Amino acid sequence: MKYRNFGKSDFKPSALGFGCMRLPQLPGEDGGIDEPEATRMVRYAIDQGLNYVDTAWSYHGGQSEVVLGRILQDGYREKVALATKMPSWLIEKSEDFDHYFDLQLEKLQTDHIDFYLLHSLRQKSWDNYLKHNLFDWAEKQLADGRIRHLGFSFHDELPVFESILNAYDHWDFCQIQYNYMDVDYQAGQRGLKMAAERGLGVVIMEPLKGGRLAMEVPPEPVKRVFDRAKTPRKPAEWALQWLWNQPEVSLVLSGMSTMEQVEQNVASASRSGVGSLTTEEVGIIEEARDAWEGLAPVACTHCDYCQPCPNGVLIPRIFEIYNNTVMYDLGERGKREYHNEIPEDGRADHCIECGNCEDSCPQHLTIIDYLKDAHEYLREA
Repeated sequence: MKYRNFGKSDFKPSALGFGCMRLPQLPGEDGGIDEPEATRMVRYAIDQGLNYVDTAWSYHGGQSEVVLGRILQDGYREKVALATKMPSWLIEKSEDFDHYFDLQLEKLQTDHIDFYLLHSLRQKSWDNYLKHNLFDWAEKQLADGRIRHLGFSFHDELPVFESILNAYDHWDFCQIQYNYMDVDYQAGQRGLKMAAERGLGVVIMEPLKGGRLAMEVPPEPVKRVFDRAKTPRKPAEWALQWLWNQPEVSLVLSGMSTMEQVEQNVASASRSGVGSLTTEEVGIIEEARDAWEGLAPVACTHCDYCQPCPNGVLIPRIFEIYNNTVMYDLGERGKREYHNEIPEDGRADHCIECGNCEDSCPQHLTIIDYLKDAHEYLREA
């Protein structure tokens, strides 16, 4: 296993961290975690030198922390840095901080959390934390040793990320979604560098974009790019090595569901390192990104110049879901995302064809027509 730097901290994390959001499950629609197999997988990774394990209140319907608490018995708790997260969406009053944190310590069978995160920060949840004096509570936990390092995971736009970074002088780390397709998404590469420059450790989630970048046989245009490389690699390894090649990346979390994935990722981590990719290989990945993006039906750059729509249509988000559904062949999953994440009065069929968006679009897209295509593709049968 290779080890990396973690901001200003003395902690040396393994290049690979174990994310416990996608543990193996028992058969059936309501199947819970396959605990014997999950135990075998997590302990194998730790035995190979992995030293960072990440979970959260909500994973596996609240059972991930419980099962992980049992997995880390028999001396395994002492071998790892344990990370979990405050359920931001459940905080209604300041007393909730202690309520949920105490329950998490009980579920995980530990007296402290090494790396504690405010989960999935967005502007709304961040404002709510401030309203309930989060830092008064957090500073007390840090002083008492119940929390060793404080950080946050993030799912909003870059300006919100920057404001959160600037709001507190003692952040130790953050966790962002980042992969070679999400360079400009949410915090993105600019947020990665911004956090690293401030001395934070940066933990990477979604390195394979929910598994989409790990398809054994990617779409033909992408496959042709990777096939040109002098050193053959599987798509997943290209994505992981691209991250490990960057000095600002402290560790990469992978939500592994099978022992085969664990073995492959541990082996890949052992080959990792800053500067381990040649300039030519970095170029290969950039070409693969272009090939993926060439599969997208709408050349939307998410600049938001078309917003706000006079009729409330959420144009950039609709195009993002449409593009991802087509590019990654998401099928029903993409349709569910459209109907679950876009309110009915913000969907594409609410366009009144006023043309304001097309007048404002720097890409000169025929947005009205694309909205019709998106709705037809994503609407429920």
